[in-house]
Amino acid sequence: MEELVERWQLTVGDEYPPGAAGRVFRVERADGSPAVLKIGFPHRESEQEADALERWNGEGAVRLLERDDACHALLLERCEPGTFLSESPDALDVLVGLLPRLWTEADGFHTLADEAEHWVESGLDSDVTRLARELAATQGELVLVHQDLHGDNVLASEREPWLVIDPKPLAAEREFAVAPIVRSPELGDSKREALYRLDRLCSDLGLDRERARGWTIVQTLAWSEGNTLPSHLEVVEWLR
Repeated sequence: MEELVERWQLTVGDEYPPGAAGRVFRVERADGSPAVLKIGFPHRESEQEADALERWNGEGAVRLLERDDACHALLLERCEPGTFLSESPDALDVLVGLLPRLWTEADGFHTLADEAEHWVESGLDSDVTRLARELAATQGELVLVHQDLHGDNVLASEREPWLVIDPKPLAAEREFAVAPIVRSPELGDSKREALYRLDRLCSDLGLDRERARGWTIVQTLAWSEGNTLPSHLEVVEWLR
């Protein structure tokens, strides 16, 4: 980290609360402008995080200022005040507006079809395996999606009211993109609220509800840590 701080001419401030994605620090650049230094923990899902931020180029997402892939380091635009979108009563409205802005051209990104096959090989049951393979083989147009977009991965900022952070990018059909939002407990943790999110997102964005429902079941089980997360299993039961 010291070498990065020197090379990028940073003054390091407080560290943000630790998270699963890595260590994150408030920093100032040589010109006094605020930024964020993120030292990521290597993980297959966030392997192309910097590529996604470059592709979006600040359109609905934080800007990437510098990258060092060997160190898994990113220098990012800082969001102030940095409030989580999950704290806003308008969260779903904001997400409906943000999603189409993220759905850009996806050449060069890992594909949902390959990711679904990885989930199958990691232990999905036979019924979900069939569903995953059927959906993967019949996708519509592939766009760039953030497969972990939820209320705590969007922050209040000054440049725009809300900006997306921490992309886990895939080339996927649009229906897949709603899965983490439907499941997102911080946006309301009940069957009624989850189904409302599914209906509202599909209606407002012109998505196929059955495909979105299917992808939410598949990804929620794939991310259930071997069926050990009760909240994920509950969402799947509501959707079934």
